Amino acid sequence: MKTNQCLLVTAILFIASQAQADAGIRINRYGMKAASMTADKNIYRDNGIVRTDPSKKQITLIFTAADKADGADAIIGTLKKQGVKGAFFFTGEFFNRYPEAVRRLKAGGHYIGAHGYGHLLYCSWEDRNKTLVTREEFTNDLKKNYKQLEEVGISYADAPFFVPPYEHYNAEIAAWCKALGLQLINFTEGTLTNADYTTPDMKNYRSSKEIYDRVMSVEAGEGLNGHIMLIHLGTDDQRSDKFYQVCLEKMIKTLKKKGYSFVPLREAVGLGFDCSRE
Repeated sequence: MKTNQCLLVTAILFIASQAQADAGIRINRYGMKAASMTADKNIYRDNGIVRTDPSKKQITLIFTAADKADGADAIIGTLKKQGVKGAFFFTGEFFNRYPEAVRRLKAGGHYIGAHGYGHLLYCSWEDRNKTLVTREEFTNDLKKNYKQLEEVGISYADAPFFVPPYEHYNAEIAAWCKALGLQLINFTEGTLTNADYTTPDMKNYRSSKEIYDRVMSVEAGEGLNGHIMLIHLGTDDQRSDKFYQVCLEKMIKTLKKKGYSFVPLREAVGLGFDCSRE
């Protein structure tokens, strides 16, 4: 009887260990750690992560820049003062024009990733399903961007998340990212922080006050749990009302008082992610 019990316990432990191994961390062909999506609570759109775990009162700040860095000093200073780590995504032109800003962000422990070397428009504005670049063009462009990352001491494995140019993509683009061992990330819609680039002559112009008020309106309604907020590191000179100067610190402080934590991208998404996700 004892022998049978021992065999049963051994079998149960073996099955449990196998299940744990299946759900655990594994290494993909790019040398990156990838975990099972079984317990993943992130929200996806066309296989791009657009919101982290909505059950957690956490917010993640991401910043993109193509050719402007006028907000670098203000943003770096605000994040340091508030103890917040951001995630920054840059184009090839930005890396070439503003190496000092990249070095400062790296020294500050912020995430630095790719935003596409040539800032290509991947898919049509009128029809998202219409891809405008070939897979070869996409891959070659992204490889050039990652070569720049390597030149500043950021390895491929250090930058597994990618924000597409114009924050515009489709399922095909996300699949091409996955094939390269990358996870596409985009902002959570609704708060309008991504409209901080607009200028007064645009029909979709939003002032900093409008953006701030919208953030607080969304918070009062559905809440901001898991929100990925996008802010631009630089904006056109025609926009004198700079969100990073007028409202960024105020927004962070107010949301902290409301109980939100500003969580770094890797932690918010989960240190392990599965690039084999369909």
